[in-house]
Amino acid sequence: MEGSQKTSVGLKVGLGILLVLFLGTAFYASKLYTEKKEEEKVFVTEKQQLMNDYSSIRDQYNEAIAASEVKDQDLIEARDRIQGLMDSLKVSQKSVNSLWSYKKRFLALQEEKEELLAENDRLKVENEYLATSLDSTQVQLAERTVFTDSLLIQNTELATVVNDASALQTVGLKGMGVIERRSGRQIPTERAGRSDKIKICFIVAKNTIADAGDKELYVQVIDPKNNVLGANEQIQFEDQVLNYSLISRFNYENRNLNICEYIAQSEDTDFEKGRYQINVFNDKELISTSEFTLK
Repeated sequence: MEGSQKTSVGLKVGLGILLVLFLGTAFYASKLYTEKKEEEKVFVTEKQQLMNDYSSIRDQYNEAIAASEVKDQDLIEARDRIQGLMDSLKVSQKSVNSLWSYKKRFLALQEEKEELLAENDRLKVENEYLATSLDSTQVQLAERTVFTDSLLIQNTELATVVNDASALQTVGLKGMGVIERRSGRQIPTERAGRSDKIKICFIVAKNTIADAGDKELYVQVIDPKNNVLGANEQIQFEDQVLNYSLISRFNYENRNLNICEYIAQSEDTDFEKGRYQINVFNDKELISTSEFTLK
C-alpha cells in the first residue's frame, strides 16, 4: 500500500512539472507572438510615416518643376530619386531597424531639397530681372548660361551629400550627341543624323564610408524605339535581369569623380530621332536617370 501511495505521489509531481513546463512554454510563445505583432505594428506605422515624408518632398519638387519655365534637370533627377526610394520602401518587408537607412536618406534629401529649391528661387528672381532689360533672344541665352554655370557649381556641392552609408551614388547625369573630328575634338549636337556618338557623363559622389578601390556601374541607354543601345548584354541579379549598354569601370578614392562614357552608332546607321533615356545602376539598384532628345 505504501509503495502504491509513493507511485501516486510521483505521478502527481510529474504531472505538475509537465503542467508548469506547458504553461511556461505557452506563456513564452504568447509573449513572442505579442512582441512580433507589436514590432509589425511599429514597422507599418514608421514605414507609412517615411512614405508620407518622401511624398511631401516629391510634391514640393513637382510644384517647383511645374512653376519653372525652363525645366531644371537637377530638380527632375532629385524627384526621380525620391520616387525610386518610395518604390523600394513600398515593397520593403524588413524589420524596424531596416528603416534606419531610409531615414538617413530622408535627412540627406531634405538638405538637398532646401539647397535645390533655394537655388531655383534665386534663379527665378534673376531671370525676372533679366527679362526687363534684354530682348527675348538675349533673355533665353542668359537664362541658359546662368542655369548651366549654376548647375555645374551646384552638382559639385551636392556630390558631397551621402545618400547611403555604403553604396555609391551619382549626380549630374547628362547625355548628348557629339560630332567627333579626326583630331579627337568633340562638338555637342542635337541632330541625330550628325551624331557620331552618344556621350554620357555623371559625377560619382564623394562617400567617405564606402570602400575605396576598383568599382563598376552599369549604364543603360534606351533609344526612342525602346532599344537598348551599345553592347546590350545581360546580367542576372537573383530574380532580376538587367540589360545594359556598357559597364563603367573606375578606381574610386572616396572623393568626387567625373565620369564620361561613349556609345558609337552602328555601321551605316544613324541614331534615331526622339527622346533617349539614360539609367545608371549600382548592381541592380537604379541610382540615377536622365533624358535627352535628338532631332
